Amino acid sequence: MAKQGGALGRVILVIAAILIGVPGLAVLGIGGIVAWRYLLRPESTPTYTNIVEHWKYGSIGSEVTGLPYWVWKALPVLFPEKLPNGDLSSIGLLYETDASGNKLDLPIGLSRRTLQGVERAWFNCALCHTGTVQKTADGAREIVSGMPSNNLDMHGLIAFVVGISDDPRLAPDSLIPAMKKAGAKLDLIDEAFWRFLAIPVLRETLLQQRANLEPLLAYQPVWGPGRVDTFNPYKVIQFHEKFDDLTEAEKVGVSDFPTTFNQRPRGDQNMELHWDGNNPSLQERNLSAALGAGVTETSVDHPAIDRIAEWLLDLRPAPSPYTPDPAKVEAGKAVYMAQCATCHGFQGPDGYVFEGEYLGKVEPNAKLGADRSRLDSYTQKLRDYQLTLFKDVDGGKYQFRHFRKTDGYANLPLDGLWLRAPYMHNGSVPTLADLLLPPEQRPKAFLRGSDVLDAEKGGFVAPACVPGEKVEKGFCYDTSVRGNGNGGHLYGTDLSGSDKDALVAYLLTF
Repeated sequence: MAKQGGALGRVILVIAAILIGVPGLAVLGIGGIVAWRYLLRPESTPTYTNIVEHWKYGSIGSEVTGLPYWVWKALPVLFPEKLPNGDLSSIGLLYETDASGNKLDLPIGLSRRTLQGVERAWFNCALCHTGTVQKTADGAREIVSGMPSNNLDMHGLIAFVVGISDDPRLAPDSLIPAMKKAGAKLDLIDEAFWRFLAIPVLRETLLQQRANLEPLLAYQPVWGPGRVDTFNPYKVIQFHEKFDDLTEAEKVGVSDFPTTFNQRPRGDQNMELHWDGNNPSLQERNLSAALGAGVTETSVDHPAIDRIAEWLLDLRPAPSPYTPDPAKVEAGKAVYMAQCATCHGFQGPDGYVFEGEYLGKVEPNAKLGADRSRLDSYTQKLRDYQLTLFKDVDGGKYQFRHFRKTDGYANLPLDGLWLRAPYMHNGSVPTLADLLLPPEQRPKAFLRGSDVLDAEKGGFVAPACVPGEKVEKGFCYDTSVRGNGNGGHLYGTDLSGSDKDALVAYLLTF
């Protein structure tokens, strides 16, 4: 819908003429009404005094690239076979309920903003960084802000939105009635606006995005829940590269969503951020993530992002619910301090301790040996593109300056480790116990999508599966697929069985 403003002024009088079929002042009068409703109306967005509500539902300025709110509401009416739950939870989005138990209007991670009289909804930070956990199989499902979005099927969401671009059901004769069924109140002027301008522009925009993204979606393996290709969509949308023109090495770069806890020590210590440690600046990391969510150089809401960034500085994960044997924990801590602490920090009695000689530093992948697809997807060419962003906005105040191409993956702090499974940058190892096995003994295929904790192995319950066979629930993650490799990170794999058990006991306290 981003092109709507330019087109609207040119067609106001045409719409008015269609409505009344007469010339003169009447046309100008109707045209004035249309202009007021859809061109001159001030921009607005809901505000949330509660920071957690702002995180979940507040706008960061991405709606300019999004869908109209009433189109979102109409989608389950039009496409019940694609949204069998009757809402966006069918593709992993999370809904909360109000005090009366009624489902809220939009899921977590979709925010609203009215632009040129049309209320739109699109992504904010919480979409990718809010997940769920069940401490037992029959326990309550808890929503946790700041953890990875372990439910979200981003691949499915993108494929659905662009895939309906040429579906006849998105035509005015079916979409307008579906909007009304979903609750939209449209008079004759509204209907004319939607029929002759908004819906054609929507379809044109979706068709263009489909042309950009369909080659990528068709080429890459399905991502599965909790994962995203961070940079390749960036290239084809933000920088207008053709996917087919990308080098073969960079075409797959899928990784897990990260956590957003405890940003202050990360910033204070200039840790190298992102999986590959390509930027030490919290501000640039946040702004680049907002671009990935759909903001543009001119639409970005800097105060809204700054408010979130301030909150994230000291957002702590909930304490681990595990209560392993204290003697094992002490034995495991001794192993950890000798084997792991210099790279990852450690868990102390009062919380996570961000200390370690190599903490937050890039480990060369020649030494680490992890799947390198995510590393290769971030190229020097993309880095050079990024440094042009915001150059001509506000005197270059927000211009990117710190991105760099690295040769490995960052040694991350392990705060909130109990909420971060599966493990490795691409989520290729289901549990902590599996990570301590030699790569050839790690699970070759396992189910992703469960949020039930595995109290023995550390992670979420992830039974084995057979790639290609239909599963009743979840996604079968195949480590033989490009980008999904579970090799590398051999640290701790040569420990004795008792030392591994003790180490897992200590890690369960993180």
